[in-house]
Amino acid sequence: MNIAVQRLNERESAGLIAHFLALPAEDRRLRFGSSLSFEGIAAYVDRIDFERDTVFVIHDDCLALVGVAHVAFGDDLAELGLSVLPPYRGHGVGGALFERAAAHARNRFIPRLFMHCLAENAPVMRIARRYGMDVVTDFGDADAHLALPRATAASITGEFVTDQFALYDHALKAHTAAWRRINAALHVAVAAPDRCGRLLS
Repeated sequence: MNIAVQRLNERESAGLIAHFLALPAEDRRLRFGSSLSFEGIAAYVDRIDFERDTVFVIHDDCLALVGVAHVAFGDDLAELGLSVLPPYRGHGVGGALFERAAAHARNRFIPRLFMHCLAENAPVMRIARRYGMDVVTDFGDADAHLALPRATAASITGEFVTDQFALYDHALKAHTAAWRRINAALHVAVAAPDRCGRLLS
C-alpha cells in the first residue's frame, strides 16, 4: 500500500506543534529526550530551518499530522527524527517516513543517514534495524548509521513522482474535508460528530 508522504513548509508549522503535543508525555520523552512542554515544543519547531532542513509528514483524512520526520542536514550526514501517533503505529507510517527521508537525503548527495534516540525507544529501534542501520548503544542512548547509495537519474525522477503523488493525495483529502464541512452545514439539525470530530450542528 502506498502511503503519501508530503513535505511540510514553514507556513504549516502550527500543525507540527499540534502533532508533537498530541504525543503522549512518554512518547515525547522518547522523541526529544524529555517530555517537553508547549513552550519547549514551540521553541523546537521555531528553531527548524526550513531552508536547510526538510520536514516530511503523513496526514489523516482530516488533514491532521499523524506522522512526522524531521531531516536535519549537516555537511556529510542527515540526522532523522521520527514520531508517529500511537493509533497509527504498526501500519507502515514510520517505515514510509524513513524511506522518504532516506531517498531525499540520497538525492541531495548526502552519504550517511543518522538517528539518535534513547535505547528504550522500541519503535524507532525496530525501524533502524529493519532498514539495516548500524546501531550502537551506550549508557541508554542509541546511535544508528546507514550508508546511502549514490543518487541516480532514476532515484531523482522517483522522488519527483513521489512528490506529485503526495500533492494529489493532499488535494483530495482537502477537497473531501471541505465537502464534509459543507455537508455538515447543510444538516445543522443533526447533532452528531463527523469523522473529524466536529459537531454537525
